[in-house]
Amino acid sequence: MDFRQKRCHIPFAREGIPYVVGAAFVTVIVAILGHGLLTWGLTVVTLLIGHFFRDPERIVTAGPTEIVSPADGTVIAAELCEEPQFTHRTCWKISIFMTVLNVHVNRIPVTGTVRAVYYQEGKFFAANRLQASRSNEQNWLWLQTDVGNDIVVTQVAGWIARRIVCWPIAGERVLGGERFGLIRFGSRLDLYVPESCRLRVKKGDRVIGGGSIVCQLD
Repeated sequence: MDFRQKRCHIPFAREGIPYVVGAAFVTVIVAILGHGLLTWGLTVVTLLIGHFFRDPERIVTAGPTEIVSPADGTVIAAELCEEPQFTHRTCWKISIFMTVLNVHVNRIPVTGTVRAVYYQEGKFFAANRLQASRSNEQNWLWLQTDVGNDIVVTQVAGWIARRIVCWPIAGERVLGGERFGLIRFGSRLDLYVPESCRLRVKKGDRVIGGGSIVCQLD
């Protein structure tokens, strides 16, 4: 089944429902027991969890050669390196760090076909550290555009995040800007694009998943 057919959109990530319900349940119990100050604290925690799992609609205006950001956050690296999992070619690597305040639903950077998906168990270093790209739990998504460009997206778990969600499977057709997964509670996305691409972002820039253009295919 196409992953879109089992996901009727609501402005909230369904994977967050157990967390919000659990936090709300504990808050109600504490309130019934009469712990007023603790109840207020747990109410704030419940609202923050709800804020974390928000999933707003995005209008994608990118052209066929433009690559959109796969995540909300801050660009912490834009450098040439070897893509280590699938193509092993020299690529531009754009790393985007997401704090707990960012939207954590991830988006497809460019229209194409999923060539392969690879999940790697690992450690849980802070997602903004260099070791995270090499050692942390992560999920790799290899995309190929209609004209043969290879794009690789890596979901990297952080020291708080312990669960990566990725919906598409190998062979599926995906569209630039549509949702493809999420990472729970703080993380990063590494985007590998061809060396010939023209970058439109630099270290320190803020980007919006599905909205910001991060580079353009040559």
